[in-house]
Amino acid sequence: MVLLHGLARTARSMQPLVKALEKAGYTTVNIDYASRAAPIEKLSREAVPKGVSACRRLGARRIHFVTHSMGGILLRHYLANHRLAELGRVVMLSPPNHGSEIADQLKENRLYRWFNGPAGQELGTKGLPERLGPVDYPVGVITGSKSALWDRWFSSKLIPGPDDGKVSVESARLEGMTDFLVVPYSHGFIMRPAPVIRQVLHFLRHGRFDHRQ
Repeated sequence: MVLLHGLARTARSMQPLVKALEKAGYTTVNIDYASRAAPIEKLSREAVPKGVSACRRLGARRIHFVTHSMGGILLRHYLANHRLAELGRVVMLSPPNHGSEIADQLKENRLYRWFNGPAGQELGTKGLPERLGPVDYPVGVITGSKSALWDRWFSSKLIPGPDDGKVSVESARLEGMTDFLVVPYSHGFIMRPAPVIRQVLHFLRHGRFDHRQ
């Protein structure tokens, strides 16, 4: 099991999910990478193979992925260019699969460019995510519909429709995905609530979410 965090986050942000996955019997590899230091293509070439190699050393015959935010874009980029024989199921949390309007509006802002780095410049609605195309492997997408206090200006002024403060619900959708779920949580904390963790586990086990919850 490989976990990939999002832009401007660290592997530590995924720890509650790691603990739950390990308790459920999964062996996890929580990959940290310098998300603001390089373009998406370079990050993808470094972070994903690092996780895959670690799983192979542990004897994994099937490798699942759980990603947050830009971590999902890194994985999509890698799998668009490489086949992975052991590939299992993928759960993406709040992925900007069609980019973010925030990146469109703020890409020339010096503070935004400094804080988000080269990868952040590629996350616009006409950027790299939009060019990756549909997926042909089992993907479940969970995205949020509630913005954190500090993201409410973005939510009300820059992002159309329901969103999690960073990514719109529509942007999270992905052509070819197996299942889709909207939950009342914000972008930066969607990986932590127990109901989300239960849904991640359900998809990994059954290939679908539990829509009865």
